[in-house]
Amino acid sequence: QVQLVESGGGLVQAGDSVRLSCAASGGTFWSYVMGWFRQAPGKEREFVAAIDRSGSTTNYRDSVKGRFTISRDNAENTVTLQMNSLKPDDTAVYYCAASRTTQAMGALPGPYLYDYWGQGTQVTVSS
Repeated sequence: QVQLVESGGGLVQAGDSVRLSCAASGGTFWSYVMGWFRQAPGKEREFVAAIDRSGSTTNYRDSVKGRFTISRDNAENTVTLQMNSLKPDDTAVYYCAASRTTQAMGALPGPYLYDYWGQGTQVTVSS
């Protein structure tokens, strides 16, 4: 069982940067594919980024490529999402998630591929 706790959200202006962190405990962090999802009001939860177990491979949805960077520190049991050039469309609750399957590194993995979830952190981008 893995517990995930996100931090770092807030209210920012368009063009600003935000760094989200996710701290994991209670499991073998290095054995999980880690991902970030987001959910805007009235919309389904959507994939944002994922990173494989070693941190050598990453995957992003097209709308955040070149602006967001996912990274992990297996020694510290943390995964980070650096978000630059934020847009109002990035406004959402952001969730950290852990998966036991490499299928979670697919093109647009669904939330069902992830086994553990954090409580979410709100990111609001004003225009």
